[in-house]
Amino acid sequence: MSESMTRIDRLWHDSAIWVMTHSIEILVAVAVAGAIVAVLVGIRALGIRACRNDRMGTEWPGVIGRSIARTRLWFMIALSAELVAGSTSPPSGLVHIISMAFTVAITLQAALWARELVLGIIDHRAGADPDNHTLGSAIGLIRLLVTIALFAIALVLILDNLGVNVTGLVAGLGIGGIAIGLAAQGIFSDLFAALSIIFDKPFRIGELVSWDQNVGTVETIGLKTTRVRSASGELIIVANANLLQKELRNLTHLEHRRLTITFGIIYQTPPDICAGIPEMLGKMVATHRRCSFTRCSMAGFGPSSLDYELVLDALTHDLREAADIKSEICIAMLRMFSEAKISFAYPTQTTLTAAPDGTLVMPWAPPQGK
Repeated sequence: MSESMTRIDRLWHDSAIWVMTHSIEILVAVAVAGAIVAVLVGIRALGIRACRNDRMGTEWPGVIGRSIARTRLWFMIALSAELVAGSTSPPSGLVHIISMAFTVAITLQAALWARELVLGIIDHRAGADPDNHTLGSAIGLIRLLVTIALFAIALVLILDNLGVNVTGLVAGLGIGGIAIGLAAQGIFSDLFAALSIIFDKPFRIGELVSWDQNVGTVETIGLKTTRVRSASGELIIVANANLLQKELRNLTHLEHRRLTITFGIIYQTPPDICAGIPEMLGKMVATHRRCSFTRCSMAGFGPSSLDYELVLDALTHDLREAADIKSEICIAMLRMFSEAKISFAYPTQTTLTAAPDGTLVMPWAPPQGK
């Protein structure tokens, strides 16, 4: 204790002599330091203005301005003191104090800048999405993890520069981090899957998706799970990590929906009429404003019908609208075939009876001779 008091008294005595003998140099240094602080305050004001111009904080000028706006006054003072201290020949003890203060200030300020930059990049990717509020819990936890990680690194750097042995602290933090990671492996897996959804945007709220044998509309994207409302009404809850590991199809962004209509006509239809059916249907589909004709061809000979296949594209991504278009085309086919006297086939079967000697007995009476 006495040694510390002795050092303080010596520093006070040396500082008093330094002030009395270098008063003019100190005043000039203070003026220069004030000018440096004023310049830094002006730069911070530009950053604040950039944040105001970008209210959402999702554009790059706003992200950079947001980081600059977090510049603290104590960092400006420590930086200016470090820059002008050497020009006034201060006592070694005072130089050491200024150097330590600058080390602490620059480390903490760098952590603040890095935190705002990382969070700004995340907001830049997620902020343009009108549904990013559903990921608020995930983003909140990400903010907490980023803050803890950066300031833990800053604390280690500060202690190391102050001469403290941080080997044990680093080892403890490493072991603790591994233990937490193993204990919460499933949670972190789903958390990073939620982060992947933020950045990659494979789907959004209200979009129709399919995976495995499931099809439904995305209702909620949470921290751990995504909730999808199936076409039959059930609410499907699936973990984010499991969902992204599947072959996921986003059906909302279809430019068109391929529709296939199969039908059959009776065998009694003349070959010339059979050959003209594809062209006839092609002209009919071409008049429909919401679909385009792809092809129509005879597919084969069925048990009771001549089978055809009509393929067209509905120019919509909406499933219900595509179903309405298919219904309109089918009704138009009914009208057209009715006017052309073309009969749709339906399952038929003819039964032939044989006499004991093998002679066929027809189901109608033989013609009577005159």
